[in-house]
Amino acid sequence: MGFPSFLIIFLALCPAFLAQIIEDTTFVIDGTVKIAETDDNYVCATLDWWPKEKCNYNDCPWGLASLINLDLSHPFLANSIQAFKHLRLRLGGSLQNRILYDVGNLESTCHPFTEQEDGLFGFSKGCLYMDRWDELNRFFNKTGALVTFGLNALRGRQRTGKRVWKGNWDSSNAYDFISYTSSKGYQIHSWEFGNELSGRGVGAKVDAEQYGKDVIHLKNLIDQLYKHFQPRPLLLAPGGFYDKEWYDTFLEVSGTGTVDALTHHIYNLGPGSDLNLVSKILNPLHLNKIAETFSNLTQTIEMTGPWTSAWVGESGGAFNNGAPDVSNTFVNSFWYLDQLGMAAKYHTKVYCRQTFIGGNYGLLDTSTFVPNPDYYSALLWHRLMGKEVLDVSSNASLYLRSYAHCTRHREGVTLLLINLSDQTHYGVTIESTASITLHVKERSNHKSSFVHRLKKTIAWVGSKSSDVTLSREEYHLTPQDGDLQSRTMLLNGKPLQLTENGDIPSLSPVLVNLKSPISVPPLSIKFIVLPYLSSPGCS
Repeated sequence: MGFPSFLIIFLALCPAFLAQIIEDTTFVIDGTVKIAETDDNYVCATLDWWPKEKCNYNDCPWGLASLINLDLSHPFLANSIQAFKHLRLRLGGSLQNRILYDVGNLESTCHPFTEQEDGLFGFSKGCLYMDRWDELNRFFNKTGALVTFGLNALRGRQRTGKRVWKGNWDSSNAYDFISYTSSKGYQIHSWEFGNELSGRGVGAKVDAEQYGKDVIHLKNLIDQLYKHFQPRPLLLAPGGFYDKEWYDTFLEVSGTGTVDALTHHIYNLGPGSDLNLVSKILNPLHLNKIAETFSNLTQTIEMTGPWTSAWVGESGGAFNNGAPDVSNTFVNSFWYLDQLGMAAKYHTKVYCRQTFIGGNYGLLDTSTFVPNPDYYSALLWHRLMGKEVLDVSSNASLYLRSYAHCTRHREGVTLLLINLSDQTHYGVTIESTASITLHVKERSNHKSSFVHRLKKTIAWVGSKSSDVTLSREEYHLTPQDGDLQSRTMLLNGKPLQLTENGDIPSLSPVLVNLKSPISVPPLSIKFIVLPYLSSPGCS
């Protein structure tokens, strides 16, 4: 190649080089103590009741993804749940307060959902037939799912205003349903009371004092029906949007030990019709706004209900089905993983994604059952991020998000880095504020291990003696062809796709020498596992 040709190519590429900013930053992981702790099965996803007629913004994305009609025999469905070993599934949603259970002595015939103009959310009451409930439970047993079931909390009440419902809860149908479930030996991890009836409500609302009285009644019912079972299912409530006054009153009325987990919902990206969703997802100031809700709920629990814990019972980013070409694409993982990290820091025990399948925000495609990018983000979190949350600080820009956990079920610490910037390439140094112990097997035949102690506040990457090669694991997530709205996620440059047999692909890291620099390119995500980093906070 002649000099003129080289010069032309250089000048053509020069703007791209100049546009990218390189910035070095340091992260300090405090491994002395955990700052919060999640449940061991923190990642959760929902299955909803919406029929195929559920439409928003001239889009009807539910198809046959309802609890009523989902094809449980589809091999992709079982495989995608089994990959988590024990995935939490929350069964519920807006229409759960209109579901009747076809068991016991119903005063009227139980019918499927139909469109009804004056009905709640535009639908009639619906029906869960027991043969379908049997099918669902066989599927849950086969896949190892941990099930939370959301009960109808409006039955027996009367609408007295536009959204106001009053009166005592009629527990008779729920009693028959729970009795049937327990008699069959079906494993229900937890029962949740109602959906989005707290505060101002969504479609309907119930007074907090009345709700507190009704949840006491449900607690007694569960204790009665499960008196010979150990452990008994947990009781969750209220499954709505956080309202301080309402939640405070609810906890005061229901009393000590009644509610095991306080569930709340989050849709902090707004409606699925918003044309600025991608900008919101990549805006750290917008992502930070929801921290106030997490903080306030934490205070509510500390002051009014220290016996309970916080769960995000439903979170889909954008409400009303999510957004096509956003919620089901790579860019949504910036929001989703940031939410998982932030919620964990605020003592959230479980985080349920709306949905596992259904709508535009499903972890699986509604029609093909093929995993969307967020599915792989959820699976990587589940496999790498343990329940112990560690504090991590840095001098980095707000556009580089960071979360640290003890590595799940093995030695080490995992750092999640999320680069929201479209221009800045970050070079990262990792330090520790604690005395860290590295346990490394020697290259001899002895079974003993070589212990190397690192002193306070020093960079540990590459500090081990040169006779032993130490590696870190890196899981680098990028979109195919650099398209943020791609439906295909790359792991270390390779597309994540189902195998020929429909199995979930292996999520293998690249092993990188500890002495090698750590880099996080623009608009990418990286899990970094430091397998030899032992932390007192992880014991």
